[in-house]
Amino acid sequence: MTDRTLPTLGFTDIPAKHPLTYPGRPITRPTLLTAGELWELTPTTPGGRLGTWTVDTSPGEGPKDGPEESPKVPLDAILTTLGHPPTATRHPLIAVGSNASPAQLHHKLSRPGRPATVPMVPVDVHGIAVGCSAHIARYGYVASAPYTAPGARTPLVISWLDAEQLAAVDATEYPNYRRVLLSGTEYPMVLPSGERLGGAYLYVGERGVLMSPDGTERPLPGGGDQSALLTRLLAGSPRLRELLGPDPGTWVARAGADPAVRKSGTRIFEEEGWALPQPDLLRCPEDDHDAPGDPRDPVDPVDPTSTTDPTSTTDPEGSAGPKSYGALTSPE
Repeated sequence: MTDRTLPTLGFTDIPAKHPLTYPGRPITRPTLLTAGELWELTPTTPGGRLGTWTVDTSPGEGPKDGPEESPKVPLDAILTTLGHPPTATRHPLIAVGSNASPAQLHHKLSRPGRPATVPMVPVDVHGIAVGCSAHIARYGYVASAPYTAPGARTPLVISWLDAEQLAAVDATEYPNYRRVLLSGTEYPMVLPSGERLGGAYLYVGERGVLMSPDGTERPLPGGGDQSALLTRLLAGSPRLRELLGPDPGTWVARAGADPAVRKSGTRIFEEEGWALPQPDLLRCPEDDHDAPGDPRDPVDPVDPTSTTDPTSTTDPEGSAGPKSYGALTSPE
């Protein structure tokens, strides 16, 4: 039997537990994350819809009786069999940081008796690059954030989340990020099958992205070695060294333990003049003012034991809710 578990495949770093491993190891090929395992996804015909992609359900690499290939089952059939929503009703979400790591996503979305099941696909996104959010995250690290970069073509990961999963991830991102709907016309994104998306969700930093302390990099690249990043930031500010120093280990320990320290460190970023706003991305169209994560509305914590779908499109108040993959499969 093939062992497809995350630790066996080398996905052991969970930034929420070990902050200096941020952003964790991302997937590099299409896969279905389910029950702490990764199952290979294969695109079908050119332009084929995600739900028709096949999942390799082969039990292992043992001897075969004949020349037949490994069992291949359509993704939507697998999702249905497992009791999960099909791809057409799921919401495409672009990850620029640890949400591209299946270990981190499994940690965020799984709960006792209900492990996460999420299709994850690497996609080149045009016009977007990855920087560092101008805030200190709840676990003490400095997380990634997107910024506009005309001409850029950045390899990122899109995950297809059901409504409950999207609400759960929202709760881990707000209030420091706003979920916006990125247009596939303005920012082209093409799946490995050749299918072009009409749009996908993206978390944009409310406080912008960091420039380097010496001003030579605007913005400062994100997604790299967290220890090196924190060392560089500490070297650039005596105030940060006093608050969080002298080294990355002390930084994440102090910041992760105390919200007031995180708030003070975030304020220092701004007062040092390192924060670069991203107004263009923050103005990307959202579904409606009642959609989850709208900055004008307070965000209530998600109750992991609740059976109520906080993003249901059948809201009696008439909220349209977030757009699904089925509504975003052709350019807007």
